[in-house]
Amino acid sequence: MTTAAATKRLAEDGPNLLPTGRRRTWLVIAFEALRQPMFLLLFAATAVYFLLGEFSDGFTLLLFVCASAAITLVQEGRTENTLAALTALTSPRARVLRDGEWAMIQGSDVVVGDLLRIVEGDRVAADGRVVESEELGIDESLLTGESAPVRKTAGDAAAGPGASPPAAAAETVVAPAVAAGAAADASGLPRPGGEITPAVFAGTLVVQGQGLARVVATGARSEIGRLGASLGEVSTLPSPLHVQTARLVRAVAVIALVLGVVLAVVHGLLNGDWTAGMLAGIALSMALLPEEYGVVLAVFPALGARRLAKTGVLTRRLSALEALGATSTLCVDKTGTLTENRMRVARLYGEGVEFDAASAGPEAVPPSLRRLGLVAAAASEIEPFDPMERAYRTFAAALPADGGGMPALDAIVHEYALTSEVRAMSHVWSLKSGSGRFVAAKGAPEAVLMLCRKTPAETTQILAVVDAMAARGLRVLGVAEATLDDGAFPAKQSDIAYKFLGLTALADPLRKEAPDAVRRAEAAGVRVVMITGDYPATARAIGREAGLGDDEPLTGTEVATLDDAALVARLRTTHVCARITPDQKLRIVRAFQAGGAIVAMTGDGVNDAPALKAAHVGVSMGKRGSEVAREASALVLLNDDFTALVGALGEGRRIFDNVRRSMSYILAVHVPIAGMAILPVAFGAPTVLFPVHMALLEFVIDPACALVFEAEPAAADAMTRKPRDVSAPLFGKRDMLRAAGDGLAGLVSVAAVDIFARSAMAGNEPAARATTFAAIVSANLALILIFRGSEADVSTALRGMTPILKRVLGLT
Repeated sequence: MTTAAATKRLAEDGPNLLPTGRRRTWLVIAFEALRQPMFLLLFAATAVYFLLGEFSDGFTLLLFVCASAAITLVQEGRTENTLAALTALTSPRARVLRDGEWAMIQGSDVVVGDLLRIVEGDRVAADGRVVESEELGIDESLLTGESAPVRKTAGDAAAGPGASPPAAAAETVVAPAVAAGAAADASGLPRPGGEITPAVFAGTLVVQGQGLARVVATGARSEIGRLGASLGEVSTLPSPLHVQTARLVRAVAVIALVLGVVLAVVHGLLNGDWTAGMLAGIALSMALLPEEYGVVLAVFPALGARRLAKTGVLTRRLSALEALGATSTLCVDKTGTLTENRMRVARLYGEGVEFDAASAGPEAVPPSLRRLGLVAAAASEIEPFDPMERAYRTFAAALPADGGGMPALDAIVHEYALTSEVRAMSHVWSLKSGSGRFVAAKGAPEAVLMLCRKTPAETTQILAVVDAMAARGLRVLGVAEATLDDGAFPAKQSDIAYKFLGLTALADPLRKEAPDAVRRAEAAGVRVVMITGDYPATARAIGREAGLGDDEPLTGTEVATLDDAALVARLRTTHVCARITPDQKLRIVRAFQAGGAIVAMTGDGVNDAPALKAAHVGVSMGKRGSEVAREASALVLLNDDFTALVGALGEGRRIFDNVRRSMSYILAVHVPIAGMAILPVAFGAPTVLFPVHMALLEFVIDPACALVFEAEPAAADAMTRKPRDVSAPLFGKRDMLRAAGDGLAGLVSVAAVDIFARSAMAGNEPAARATTFAAIVSANLALILIFRGSEADVSTALRGMTPILKRVLGLT
């Protein structure tokens, strides 16, 4: 393309970026914070003080408002800036042909019609049709969930919407047949995951070879873009605790406002002082409003997130921690979550002998099979990027040094690429001594057997071994060798007389810690279900090894035939889902939720993003996860460690236990505060508490005391009891009665102090008021100890004090 044509196309189609939500401005953040009921009451009280000429009290309240608003603005602003910076990093750079010369440009500037050069190690910048391929292999696991890379071949460069004729740099090529079953999408490209197809997709990784591709879709029209757009249609469910707390706060807020108005009217009618009555009404409303609940729901998860970060779990949405503690179903990906996402040679088969290389190691390979491992490595790149070829190279390097009778190889002098007709590849090597050349081949077992001209009986026997290995969840390749004279190279692989050496089976090994993590999760009443795009046999083998049982996997084909009710019923009896497409992952998550489960889901690919966002807790991978998945998730496993996620379940439960304890304390402590706002008016005594006192309690003393509960350690049975019932009320009748009873005891004590102070300090109302306020603070501290201890044994309140409790009590 010319630069002018590309600029015009960019203006028409927009940048090659994923659609993102609108950023919140500082004004929006400030408006959301200042419309909270407590802020509105503070503004009203501030206005009254200024109207009365009480400028010192007015400025004090205004200072509380400004300080709290500033903290909110800084925290939310940092979050928005961080998300914007992450989004800016999602666009890879790309090599395109512009004005007849190759140029490196930002991925966001790639347009439809560009000729894109992709080489090993590149991340593809846009969807395109391959017009030239040199052993091109693509890792499409971010879109499909399948761990094995797929081979790409050249296709019709002019096909697909918006495509233009190939540039001179891309000579006309013959388009081979597209792999069977690879249905085309709206851009005219086969869907991701197909073997030997002419399509590359944005966000996927080139693991082998190089090629040229004509761009046919960018931005929102790409495969990633369509998945990204579906994220906008998925709403994030609020945590159960937030729902229950919001319902409680709304009910109390209505009661507080009504009682505040009643108190103001009664005070004005009885005493004729409507201004004092207004202040008393505002004070009562502030006393009744459990504004600290918002502080608890913000601070407890934030400090919990800080603890989790030290264990390798990054929290992106704090509300997810509470939901994590209630999780009853954990949906996990296979590749990289339960497995290491690192291929290794697991088994060898040759001349009727099968060897378990995974258990014994390459050092113990018998002499008759060592040549098999060396030839498989010779058929791989010298410095491979493909994880399978890296596995072959690593395995060969660890074999005994006798060489298995292999000739000394010098350099690769010719290559035969894998094609749709022959799904095998060969490297032709020159020899360090002597004449002739050595040929090493590897590929699909049936293709290698065909090249070796095996009889039907021999083919059937060997393919039976292939099936047995595949049933263990292994990826099987055949290996063959041949020799050539120094003359011209044969035109194609089928012209070479190959000798069949045997089979190699590769595995993505299970993480060592995965079975124990699964057991710990199930001991905590959390059901673990694996959802993967891999083959059923592979998924079943990994699930069995991880301790998920050996039941028949639920396949994507079966999911497509089930209605919603039938899917909910089927999911109750399965622990493994295989060959699942992205839209089916989302449907499975929704089905679990419809069955009443609180769902946490792990994933790393773009294909996982909609389901990650829909789950109560989406968990992405930090090392290998896509940026799209991380943006959609609530938690990020920095080290891709599944064990850390199970530990986070316990942290979520600890947070909820402490939140509930703290909220009970807050409910109780509001009784003496509200009581001392009402009683003086009811008995015609001078007002004890004014808005400035309430502000001091609401913004300083009460939050500091609430933090005491955040530091409490987890209960001994945190990871052995079942997940809590999220439909149960936050406070049962027993909890409410206990909080009210303890609060009334505090009110009686404070009232007694107030009566004594007014009698002993007659004529000195400020001193009496200060004494009563000190009694309220003391009752506050006493209630901390009461709710920290066990209901059955209050003496536990003084045992194992945390450092923050000692500081609040003045003991350190």
